[in-house]
Amino acid sequence: MSETGPRVLVVDDELAIRRFLHTSLTAHDYTVFEAINGKEALSAVVAHRPDLVVLDLGLPDLDGIEVTRRLREWTPIPIIILTVQEQEAAKIAALDAGADDYVTKPFGMGELLARMRVALRRAASPTVEPIFTSGELTVDLARRLVTVGGSEVQLTPTEYDLLRTLVVNAGKVLTHHQLLRQVWGMGYDGETHLLRVNMSNLRHKLEPDATHPQHILTEPGVGYRLRVTL
Repeated sequence: MSETGPRVLVVDDELAIRRFLHTSLTAHDYTVFEAINGKEALSAVVAHRPDLVVLDLGLPDLDGIEVTRRLREWTPIPIIILTVQEQEAAKIAALDAGADDYVTKPFGMGELLARMRVALRRAASPTVEPIFTSGELTVDLARRLVTVGGSEVQLTPTEYDLLRTLVVNAGKVLTHHQLLRQVWGMGYDGETHLLRVNMSNLRHKLEPDATHPQHILTEPGVGYRLRVTL
């Protein structure tokens, strides 16, 4: 196989999906490998060492959540989940198991490509840059300084910790559980109201219109994502 770009493993038991992704990704200079079930996927990651995995949740043997969990035991490779609509519990479980992102079926190729670029960029730069910038928002992690349009924004310690967690994982979906655990610590898993209140306050300070956020995006029923300007 002639390799022209990043190596992607597509894991899906539907032949039509594999063909579509293979054709589309190859056209965008990706090198594509395929697997039709979870066991093949695990073997293919070892054999081909892809740069990214696009993984269907509904596989005939091991489901995508179990595949993600097993991969996370030994590799930080970016994993983007493909899932059908209305599977919020499965999305959450996959993200908590270590997946980086998810795209719902049916999906637009442009959206998937954008999510892949973000995941690959994060993997290539595992250490967080001291200054994060996206549009009018700038976060200087070293100085704990947050500005919007050049004007400093005063945040509470909790609001800053919440924003910092989003910045460190910019472009990645974080579940409510992950944010509560990382910002508040163990024992707060069920305190989603605490997260909602602080997120609302944070948005009112950072967003031009908190009812239509441009920076901190809601993934309904799942969690939040800090937008990365592509």
